[in-house]
Amino acid sequence: MKYGYIRVSTREQNEARQEAALLAAEIPMNHIYKDKQSGKNFDRPGYRKMVRKLKKDDLLCIKSIDRLGRNYEEILRQWQILTKEKGVDILVLDMPLLDTRRGKDLMGTFLADIVLQVLSFVAENERESIRQRQAEGIAAAKARGVRFGRPPAPLPDNFGAVYRAWKQGDMTASAAAKECGMPLTSFLYRAERYREV
Repeated sequence: MKYGYIRVSTREQNEARQEAALLAAEIPMNHIYKDKQSGKNFDRPGYRKMVRKLKKDDLLCIKSIDRLGRNYEEILRQWQILTKEKGVDILVLDMPLLDTRRGKDLMGTFLADIVLQVLSFVAENERESIRQRQAEGIAAAKARGVRFGRPPAPLPDNFGAVYRAWKQGDMTASAAAKECGMPLTSFLYRAERYREV
């Protein structure tokens, strides 16, 4: 039996390119398993369901090694589980050297293992680069004054007067929060920022 696996990192990403490649490789649509989540580990519902289905001599096709995952050690471990323990063949469509059906002799296995290790390393390295670029982008945006998250709700009209009464000790923080119609933690948070303005 032939199976296919598709993974995209976010719900917004489109898996159509991977799906088209698997269908072109004659994988039946009902044998294609999908996940929309990070490749940092293999705790993915579609992947786990597919692994339970796979039997000895089945073929698993993936578009590229980074669709399997982006964690170097985990990719190698899963490859070992699938090929050695379950006896499944794997074909990476974008890298024909990673086709365990060919070259089952010592040299073929050796070459496939080397290519797998290199590609797994590249996949994890790319994941780290993405995280680094994302962190740098967020830091640069914050430095430019870009705010993340939803905008704060407008302060109630009486906030200034209640804030001054609270600061002068004329009312407790709980009473001030109640007067403004806010939870205590929200009042204290907004009061801290109000003071800075």
